[in-house]
Amino acid sequence: MRLKNKVAIITGGGSGIGRATCQLFAEQGARVVVADINQKGGKETVALVEKAGSKAVLVKADVSQEDQVKRLIKRAVQAFGKLDILVNNAAAFVFGRVEDATLEDWNRVLGTNVLGPALCVKHAVPEMKKAGGGAIVTIGSISSFIAQPDYVPYNTSKSALINMTRCLAMDLAPFKIRANVVCPGVIRTPTLQRIIEERRMTPEEIQREWGNYHLLKRLGEPREIAQAVLFLASDEASFVTGTHLMVDGGYTAH
Repeated sequence: MRLKNKVAIITGGGSGIGRATCQLFAEQGARVVVADINQKGGKETVALVEKAGSKAVLVKADVSQEDQVKRLIKRAVQAFGKLDILVNNAAAFVFGRVEDATLEDWNRVLGTNVLGPALCVKHAVPEMKKAGGGAIVTIGSISSFIAQPDYVPYNTSKSALINMTRCLAMDLAPFKIRANVVCPGVIRTPTLQRIIEERRMTPEEIQREWGNYHLLKRLGEPREIAQAVLFLASDEASFVTGTHLMVDGGYTAH
């Protein structure tokens, strides 16, 4: 097992990529802390982790709130004795043009997508140092690198994660803590499904608007992203830090 005896916190673990990562980590021997504001989804993920033969605890946490992040880290160590892996997956999806985005919009997207990972790392690092090292994997996006119409708040937040991670890798390398980013393409998640329903899109429209932009001519699945996260979190990536891994079906290759 690639994560035997490891303890991992996965934010946004109640659905989508977060849930798939929790399940895969459990299959590979990790004990999992599922962090999410969605308690119903979080409980479902815990059940799936336990079904996979591992142990999990659920912690309700808004990562933009430092007191809740502190409680999350403390609960993880109380439950499992240490912390080896942090997966920053929780995200807010705020789109629009710059002239339409409100201050509330900016505070929400930057609070969750940028401040949230920063706070989680801040309070996870002392525990990783005690454990002798660790791995931080943050979920970026193709939106970290490309311009998209009416996506200003979201793309700004996802771009920030790339350079944050480079800086973290530099500062944390002396403590054997690695930091990397996984950048997915368009993935079939509950969030995407909500967007599809809101727009009342047909399968043909979904393929035309998103699928065809990937060289592989399809959307990605959450477990395909989880596999990349697993690699970067595992000792197989022991010489990988300060970089990003595109898992986008070739979206950014053209």
